[in-house]
Amino acid sequence: METPQMTALTTANDWPDTTAIDDEARRVLRRLVEPGACLAVAEGMEKAVIVREGEDGNTIRTGTVDSIIAESMALRDWIACTASGRVLRYRITTAGRTALKTLLAASENEKARASSDEDADERRGRPTVAESPLSMLARRRDRDGSRFLAPDMVRAGERLREEFEIASMGSVPEGGWEALLTASVPSDGSLRGAEGAQARLAAALADLGPGLGDIVLRVCCQLEGLESVEKRMGWAARSGKIVLRIALERLARHFERESVAGGGLIG
Repeated sequence: METPQMTALTTANDWPDTTAIDDEARRVLRRLVEPGACLAVAEGMEKAVIVREGEDGNTIRTGTVDSIIAESMALRDWIACTASGRVLRYRITTAGRTALKTLLAASENEKARASSDEDADERRGRPTVAESPLSMLARRRDRDGSRFLAPDMVRAGERLREEFEIASMGSVPEGGWEALLTASVPSDGSLRGAEGAQARLAAALADLGPGLGDIVLRVCCQLEGLESVEKRMGWAARSGKIVLRIALERLARHFERESVAGGGLIG
């Protein structure tokens, strides 16, 4: 049986340039390499949705991507259709994993050239094509069998990471990402793209403040391990997960107030 393909959405003149495709592909492939992740595409929809299927059967939306980018990735064989129907589901291929490593290496080399050796070494110490700290912690259970993180906390952390990844496609704020912890950014719903994502990221981090904002920025967005954050912040060992849970609970309330929790899934 012939494998379902994405419907062609663009003409040659409308196709994005290679740099734009690579930038978005790097973000999307990092999501798709996580366990249980797939890309859902519905015919006629301008956006495809990245979701991660948990062990308990629940599905969490972890990002979105323009269908034109998804189409380009499929044509490059970086993703392949694994489920047909009204909603097509695509998963990362071996070629996609190889492409991700290449894209990440190119990105790190570019950043290293533009920063000090110390900063470059710090970034190289962070995970690249690994499961995120949040997704690993989301599987943890308390002694009574209940999940350590409630689903709305996990969704909030994933939402923040999505905003960070989109914001990272623009310019780094003056003073670095940590400057957003105390930034005063007016809420402007008209902002779009990287600028809009940076404004929403700043609003969320400023709402949490130093400490709580620090840990969600480092763990959820920059994918830093809890032990590393504890050491950096001068906290007691094994306290990071408790602080993170408090921060995610506050973050979930923030997104609920701002009505940007992510919406439903297509299909």
